[in-house]
Amino acid sequence: MVLQSLKNCLWLSCVLRTPKACFWSTASGGLIIQSVSNDVYQNLAVEDWIHDHMDLEKQQILFLWRNSPAVVIGRHQNPWQECNLRLLRQKNIKLARRRSGGGTVYHDLGNINLTFFTTRKKYERMGNLKLVVKALKALRPQLDVHVTDRYDILLNKQYKISGTAAKLGRTSAYHHCTLLCNADKFVLSSVLKSPYKGLKSNATASVPASVKNLFEEDATLTSEILLDAIAKEYAVQHQIDHHITLINPADETLLPGISNKTKELQTWEWVYGKTPKFSISTCLNIAYKGSVLDIKVNMDVKHGRIEACNIDLPEQWLPSGLHSELVRSLTGSKFCPNEITMLVTTLLKVCPQDNELHSRWSLLCENMIRLM
Repeated sequence: MVLQSLKNCLWLSCVLRTPKACFWSTASGGLIIQSVSNDVYQNLAVEDWIHDHMDLEKQQILFLWRNSPAVVIGRHQNPWQECNLRLLRQKNIKLARRRSGGGTVYHDLGNINLTFFTTRKKYERMGNLKLVVKALKALRPQLDVHVTDRYDILLNKQYKISGTAAKLGRTSAYHHCTLLCNADKFVLSSVLKSPYKGLKSNATASVPASVKNLFEEDATLTSEILLDAIAKEYAVQHQIDHHITLINPADETLLPGISNKTKELQTWEWVYGKTPKFSISTCLNIAYKGSVLDIKVNMDVKHGRIEACNIDLPEQWLPSGLHSELVRSLTGSKFCPNEITMLVTTLLKVCPQDNELHSRWSLLCENMIRLM
């Protein structure tokens, strides 16, 4: 405990808390900032704000940040295809869609995020990743780490410890990457495994990989030590002072308009509604009175809403009018368990008072909601 406290003190001694009203303009050549927030939406909003407002001709920026448990999907990805949404809801893990492309990643406090901001002309992701590798080697020369042609960083030639993505604007650009320090690998593997069957989509698909924490290789490599080493190497390469400026992503004085950016990233329309069109063709196997019924379901989903729906029910399973009303009500609704639960509950109220009918209806609706 004493040793760890000493390490933390040494790390904090490297941090300069520059007055927030002026540090954007006082830093010339380069700037290293770190978020005091662990909220994924706030930190992604900082990326948007810097990209949209900073003059990166005058100074390049390294942004350091960590998040509480969250799954972050790429701009053109399908969350139903990429992760276990039911498990995220059960564990209260946030889902976010970033503005860059690339694959899906799991974040927690054992995962470091690095964002390199430059002009589009100076954008160079390979150089950034080599900087990270050089920082790791400076800490522990024996580490076997290298950058691949896919812009991943591998440990021991087989374990992925860093993934990468980027956004290229008209004049500005940023490249961000992760670095696995001591993330919960059990949760990571659980939430990044989609249980949804029969889903067809042209959305960008993630490429699975074996991962390992740097902490497993060397238990002295804490997040604080890694952050400081990367900041130090960045400062050396950009010929600037080794100072990390702490920022609060909720500070409207420092970042005017940041609250609106944060709110937008949390909306259903952004997280789910930006999903590329997809379809589901599956068979619900419903156990009822000692037998198993196969109910075929086909749906087209566009902008996160059910565009077309067909439910192939056995004869006399539901009254034809109720079946038609269910399909009609689903069409145009959000492909979302909360909305569909409210919808089917409302329909149930107008059902005839028949216990067996209510049992069949509940079974069907429970299985439909599991698709979401």
